[in-house]
Amino acid sequence: MTTRNTRVCFVRHGETDWNIELRMQGQIDQPLNALGEAQAVALGRHFLHCAAAELYSSDLLRARQTAQPIGEALRLRLRLDPALRERHFGRCEGLTLDEVAAQHPEDAQAFTSGDPDYATPGGGESRRQHQNRILACIDRLAGEHRGETIVVVTHGGVLDVIYRHARGLPVEAPRDYPIPNAGINWVVVGSDPWQIESWGETPHLQ
Repeated sequence: MTTRNTRVCFVRHGETDWNIELRMQGQIDQPLNALGEAQAVALGRHFLHCAAAELYSSDLLRARQTAQPIGEALRLRLRLDPALRERHFGRCEGLTLDEVAAQHPEDAQAFTSGDPDYATPGGGESRRQHQNRILACIDRLAGEHRGETIVVVTHGGVLDVIYRHARGLPVEAPRDYPIPNAGINWVVVGSDPWQIESWGETPHLQ
């Protein structure tokens, strides 16, 4: 890694009940369930053997709860950043896709087609707006930590943006790669393109 690059360990938050129910959590605060809490503890054990310059997290509850044991292991103060939040799904937050189809069929059509510029009524973000927010945030953090390693705890939709950007995939392409809860993903940011060192690691959870 050159001194102009930043090595980032992206961590998805642990499991919530809405993950099991396949509900659109978006920016609604949902706590970790019992398994998610155990996953956070396992992440803490894993990071006892790591070193990082800084620890960042989305300010949503499920991410904060996941990040807390990591911060204790790394002996770092947790820095919350709202720009790392999940995509806002507007009026569809809290619903399953079947419920969206029944209540808001135009929203369901946009979700299933991958329309990159459809913003859900009720304050929702389009996929492109979400992508732009996330990439700007990661570029900012990488610029502040050139030549360093940082840890970022965030959400599945955020990791989807990161993977697509690193692989050069269009925002509307179907997702065919794993983004497991409490998974670990190492990416070198600053190079063009970004370099994925590893993705979706889960041995620490077993």
